[in-house]
Amino acid sequence: MDYLKCVESFITATESGSFTAAADKLGITPAMVGKHIQMLETRTGCVLINRTTRRQGLTEAGHRFYLYGVQILAMIEDADSLARHLNEQVTGMLRISAPVAFGQRILTPILSKFLQRYPAVNADLVLSDRRVDMIEERFQIAIRIGNLQDEGYVAVPLPPYEMVLAASPSYLETHGTPATPADLARHHCVSFSQWRSAHRWQLLGPDGQIDVDIVPRLTVDSGEAIRQAALSGLGVVMHSCVTLQDDIEAGRLNRVLPDYAPVSRPMHLLRLPIRPAATVVSSFFEYFMQQLIP
Repeated sequence: MDYLKCVESFITATESGSFTAAADKLGITPAMVGKHIQMLETRTGCVLINRTTRRQGLTEAGHRFYLYGVQILAMIEDADSLARHLNEQVTGMLRISAPVAFGQRILTPILSKFLQRYPAVNADLVLSDRRVDMIEERFQIAIRIGNLQDEGYVAVPLPPYEMVLAASPSYLETHGTPATPADLARHHCVSFSQWRSAHRWQLLGPDGQIDVDIVPRLTVDSGEAIRQAALSGLGVVMHSCVTLQDDIEAGRLNRVLPDYAPVSRPMHLLRLPIRPAATVVSSFFEYFMQQLIP
């Protein structure tokens, strides 16, 4: 079984709307397209396409497999593109979206080195803590923190986004220092409105995960605003280590409940599922991963 040919037949049949149209694009017979898809269904144990003499449509399993299949083919084409263009000049414009703190502290230095390495590349970096629509807003690449939805993007996992609980010395002097996670319920807390569980903080302690319900004094959609609220003494915040580490080391903030680390948030590098990817996009993907994960 040539697994990749089976995936390609399934993706092409889904996008073209019929086995015949897929066969024309792939240069094989409709019967072979059907055989490839049947082999996939045997391998997965699921019906992927409901077929009648007049129409076809994806099953729920087929829809989910299609989203992953698009990523499989796109990543293979990325690898081929990098090999083909290894000695070619990388040119063009990159439009990138990233969360503010990660973009400032991590992405910008890497992107700056990439632009120095490839003088014919320009970049438009947009830093925002909101979840952008890559297609509507014409982004080629995005850094996404949090759980992914089935949006059909090519997604590469990055190291988890580490979090920390902190508050200013003045707040802790006035209101006391929480001794247990349950104490957070009576403290002033600042929460990030972009998180689905803005009023429930998940912590990992000696006995495993604990979910703590809080009543935020302030809910805000900006990571920098959360930091400023903490520095001003408003309350306890749960925020990224990237953002708060310098303040903690300088004594402007103190860690709270150090034995209970907030659950890390997943992070991904995304691109649109355009096949093949532009050389400038695939080159930045490779460079970014090499710099972030040496």
